Amino acid sequence: MVGTGYVGLVTGGCLAEIGHEVVCTDNDAAKLQTLQSGGLPIYEPGLDAVISKARKQGRVRFCSNPAEAVEAGDAIFICVGTPPLPNGDADLSAIDHVARLIATEARSPKLVIEKSTVPAQTGQELMRALSVYGRKSGVTFRVASNPEFLREGTAVEDFLHPDRIVVGVEDEAAERQLKEIYKPVLERKFNCPVHAPSGCPAGPAPAWLVTTINSAELIKHASNSFLALKISYANMVADLAERLGADIEEVTRAVGMDPRIGRSFLNAGLGFGGFCLPKDLQAFVHLAERSGVDFSLLKEVEKINRKRIEHFLEKVRRALWVVKGKRIAVLGLAFKPNTDDIRFAPAIDLIAQLLAEGALVSAYDPEAMEKARPVLQQVDFAASAEEAAKDAEALLIATEWPQFRQLNWERVRDVMARPLVLDARNLLSAPEMKARGFEYYSMGRPD
Repeated sequence: MVGTGYVGLVTGGCLAEIGHEVVCTDNDAAKLQTLQSGGLPIYEPGLDAVISKARKQGRVRFCSNPAEAVEAGDAIFICVGTPPLPNGDADLSAIDHVARLIATEARSPKLVIEKSTVPAQTGQELMRALSVYGRKSGVTFRVASNPEFLREGTAVEDFLHPDRIVVGVEDEAAERQLKEIYKPVLERKFNCPVHAPSGCPAGPAPAWLVTTINSAELIKHASNSFLALKISYANMVADLAERLGADIEEVTRAVGMDPRIGRSFLNAGLGFGGFCLPKDLQAFVHLAERSGVDFSLLKEVEKINRKRIEHFLEKVRRALWVVKGKRIAVLGLAFKPNTDDIRFAPAIDLIAQLLAEGALVSAYDPEAMEKARPVLQQVDFAASAEEAAKDAEALLIATEWPQFRQLNWERVRDVMARPLVLDARNLLSAPEMKARGFEYYSMGRPD
C-alpha cells in the first residue's frame, strides 16, 4: 500500500484481515510514526480492531522505507491523494512520484493497481511512466484500475461486503491476480469482524466486473458525480418545498420508493462535502471539457451546492435578526457522521462565515475536534453538546451525528440563552422540538 490515508489504511487493513501479507508506506513521517507506535491517524469505525488484529498476527506492517515496501509487494496499490488544482483538475503529481518510485526500485515483476480516484486515461500515463523510468531494470509491469467505493463511516464493511468489485485490466494475467487477491471476499470466506460473533447476514456474493482501464477510471467519477447530482436535486426541490409549504422529506420518501431512482442521497441539507464528491465532480467536469463534451449539467450541480451554506445562513440571520456579537453553538464539524474528516466539510465553511460576521462560536463534534482546532482557532471547542449550547442564542446542527438525536433536549433548552435550533440536516422532528419549547427551523420543511 503506497499511501496510508482513509483508502490506503482501510484497504491494507482489510486485505490483511482476509489473509494477505501487507506492507504500508507513506511519505508523511508523522503519520507513519503514529502507525508504527500502534496508533491510527484517522477515525473509522472498526478499523482499529482490524489493524490491531493484523498487527498481532504479523500480517501488516508500516514501513518508512518506500523502496523496501515496493520490493516486498507482488501487487502494489497506489492509494495517494489526488487533490484538486486551482482550475479543478486532479493533481496527479503524487501518482507520478509513485510511478517513478516503483519503476526505479522494483527488482521483480509487479502488478501496479490504481486505487486512487483518477481521471480516465491515467492508466495509460502510468504505464508509460513505468516503462520510461524502469527501462534500465528490465522488470515487467502490469497496470490495473480498481476504483474504491468506500464510504467514510462504513468503510470496513463496504470493503468486506461490497455490492461490486470493479477491475480495469488490459490482460488476463492481471485479472487473474486481482481475482486471487479478492477471492475471500468474492467467496465470502473470511472471519468477518463487522458481524462477529453472530455472522454475516445472508446475501448475494459481490459482482465481479471486468472492464478496460479507461472504463474503470470513468466509472468512479461517473458514480460520484451522479450521487452529487442526487443531493443537489434534493436541495433544489427542498427550496421549492419551502416556498410552497410542502415537506421535502415527504416528497423524497415517495420519490425514492421508485426503484428506478432509490432513496439514498436524496437528502436536503447543507450540501455535499468531504474529499471525494467535490473534487471528483470538478475533475469530471474538466475532463469532459478537455474532451469537448458539454457537462453544464454538473456545473449546475456545483452551483446549487455552493449556495447551500448561504441559504442556511439566511435562515440564521432571519431568526437572530443580528448575528454580530451573539453566541452560536454548532453541533458537528465532520462532513458526515462516523468520521473525523473535515476536508471540504460544510460545517467548517459555515463556521468561518459566522466568525466573519462577528458571531461568537462554540462547537462540539464527537470525533473531529482535534482536526478542526488548527483550522478554527477562534472557536470555543466544548467537551459536550450541552456545554457548547450553554448561553447560546442559537444552536445549529451541521452534521447528522445520531448522538445528537438522543440528547437531553430539555436540559439543552434550559442552558441556552434562547431556545432556538436551526437544523441544517433535518435530523430532528419539528413537532417534537416544538413540544419541548424550541423555536425550530430546518431545510425544506414547514417551520
